[in-house]
Amino acid sequence: MATRRGSSGEPPTENRGPTPLSVTQVTRFIKATLEESFPRVLVQGEISNLQRASSGHVYLTLKDSQAQLRAVLWRSTAARLRFDLHDGLAVVATGPIEVYEPRGYYQLTIESLVPQGLGALELAFRQLYERLKLEGLFDEGRKRPLPAIPTRIALITSPTGAAVRDMLQVLARRWPATPVVIIPVPVQGAEAPPQIAAALNLVGRIPGVDLVLCGRGGGSLEDLWAFNTEVVARAIHACPVPVISAVGHEVDVTIADWVADVRAATPTEAAELAVPDQAQIVAALEQCAGRLRGALYNRLQRARQRLGQLAARRMWSRPHELLHSAARRVDELEERQRRAIARQVEVGRTDVARLAAALHALSPLGVLQRGYSVTRTAADKRVVSDAATAPPGTLIETLLTQGRLISRVEEHHDV
Repeated sequence: MATRRGSSGEPPTENRGPTPLSVTQVTRFIKATLEESFPRVLVQGEISNLQRASSGHVYLTLKDSQAQLRAVLWRSTAARLRFDLHDGLAVVATGPIEVYEPRGYYQLTIESLVPQGLGALELAFRQLYERLKLEGLFDEGRKRPLPAIPTRIALITSPTGAAVRDMLQVLARRWPATPVVIIPVPVQGAEAPPQIAAALNLVGRIPGVDLVLCGRGGGSLEDLWAFNTEVVARAIHACPVPVISAVGHEVDVTIADWVADVRAATPTEAAELAVPDQAQIVAALEQCAGRLRGALYNRLQRARQRLGQLAARRMWSRPHELLHSAARRVDELEERQRRAIARQVEVGRTDVARLAAALHALSPLGVLQRGYSVTRTAADKRVVSDAATAPPGTLIETLLTQGRLISRVEEHHDV
């Protein structure tokens, strides 16, 4: 318990009793004591109860097996983090202990935060790698083949670095016919990622560009970090033409390398992959021309040999025998054809006669010749097959083998 002294500075008398302190006074006394005693501490623990406010501030709890400590990252500090926070992540936090007077609790105001066991950049790299891999940005099936001979190449890199000079020299030596467009961007620092992404988005609006080389020379993980950012990775993925990633040296592997259609170990190798070697193409063409000349010469020799063989045959020495033989063959074929046609005509005549006899037997005229007659009405030529169809007085016509009779029905009787 704390007491207040009298106005004279002497301790109060017993009959006056102690004067109580307000909550604010106690809290401020504790605040001053704690903040003076712990102006900066390093705290190791595991993140839990992570909450992100709409203001950008991050609230969390650091805990171990026996205790918990409230902590906060203000928006400016949280924005500088290179890795994602999540519950269960072991970290080392640095900052002062402060008392939040309205709630009466103390908290660690985190000024810097590093993952335990891994550097912040290494953790950020792993987290982004796993997230983009799950989205399929690294799938081999989506990677596009490079053009055999590019129409125009875009170089996205620093205009003052050694990488751009190396790439231009290799491109000019290997295939000088392909024009190159340089899109200058910073390749290091906070402004580098958005400008690299903007350059990749610009490629689709440059006429004729069908290949992009994007990269820089070697350096530390911090130097290469622009190519480990999400904005650059997604810009490479969305680029309308194939992209060769040429970042750092052979041992340096970035997120951009995984997303790009082709990864080159160095900028020089990227230029070598981009265009064919003119000297090799010329040598290959000369080799093909030599093989073609040899093939034509061999074919000519075989044709000469074949012609000599044909000239030695009898048909060339005595051609009239071939003509006589062919004439005899034509005569034989003509005779065979004549006999075959005669046989077909005779068979046709026999068939026609047989069919005519059959038709004549079935013809009404044939029936009349055998003594029968046909009676029909004279008016409408209807055949009279029933007496009822020709009542008395009907004029009828009777067809005979020779001629016809006209008569009138006097009466009829039913059978």
